[in-house]
Amino acid sequence: MANPRSRTRPARTGGVTLLQVAEHAGVSLATASRVLHGSGTRTVGEELRRRVESAAEELRYISNAPAQALARSTSSVVGLIVHDVADPYFGAIAAGAMRAAREHRLLVMIAATFREPGLELEYLRGLRAQRARAVILAGSGTVDAAATERLAEEIAGFEADGGRVVCIGERGPDLDTVAMANRSGGGLAVQGLWELGHRRIGVVSGPEELLTVRHRLDGARRALRALGAPWDPGAVRSGDFTREGGRGAAVRLLTERPELTGVLVLNDVMAAGALAGLRDDLGLAVPEQVSVVGFDDVPFAADLCPPLSTVRLPLEAAGEAALRLVLEDGAEVPRQVKLPAELILRGSTGLARR
Repeated sequence: MANPRSRTRPARTGGVTLLQVAEHAGVSLATASRVLHGSGTRTVGEELRRRVESAAEELRYISNAPAQALARSTSSVVGLIVHDVADPYFGAIAAGAMRAAREHRLLVMIAATFREPGLELEYLRGLRAQRARAVILAGSGTVDAAATERLAEEIAGFEADGGRVVCIGERGPDLDTVAMANRSGGGLAVQGLWELGHRRIGVVSGPEELLTVRHRLDGARRALRALGAPWDPGAVRSGDFTREGGRGAAVRLLTERPELTGVLVLNDVMAAGALAGLRDDLGLAVPEQVSVVGFDDVPFAADLCPPLSTVRLPLEAAGEAALRLVLEDGAEVPRQVKLPAELILRGSTGLARR
């Protein structure tokens, strides 16, 4: 945590922002918002409260109290922001959230960003203007520090107005989170291929800026090293998190590295494309020549030809857990619900060829 004494007073060229107060106090935006805007969703310790109040007084921060009071009139709407409504991963999460929302007579409003970070901010602002009761952020965070900071400031404002925000997946330490087992899942996939005799393993990866992708890759890398095998970055090819992205990346990978006998694909939609590319573009038999493991276990995975071996994540349970978190009273320390991963072996994996 930053030392509050190391902060300098901002120049008096305009109004002091909540972000400046948070930095001066050495706390997060959300914590500063809870102290100064009294959102009431999570308590703040006395020591942190004194630091924030002292920083606000020193910087002469002024909160717009009438606007805050008006904003706290919330609705029965819960926003669910996803990357792609056509992706079964997000469909399963939405189903879980909607099932839990129905018990509490809440309406879930879904917005899709099409993987554009700017749209996530726009939708969050829109839901705030609509007095939404809460927002669930279901898409992966990114390594873009500037985009992450802008989102954090918008979340702090939403919570200051009395709303709640819960994330599914990796976002940051200051938010209630439903954590997916992405690292351990990547390790399970590599371990499963290894136990089938595969020693030459490649990866079809997704967009490198997504934290979900990085964590799944990290899990695979750690597992290989634990097994005494070197990690080969040259055996990784990336594509969009789409069927065509998976097909193109798999074809490139096996064309350039034909010695590979096992392939981990970092989501099931990409894996469907990979199976088609290996079969139709390269004429390779799965699993006789190449074994394929996907990730997520979306509903269609068992219906592919051959049925897809994959890392199962409890997607509907994640949506349900996130909805229940936004309904519960907050706590001083952000809560984390951890959900496990499980390797499901089906027809797309077999013993390694000699």
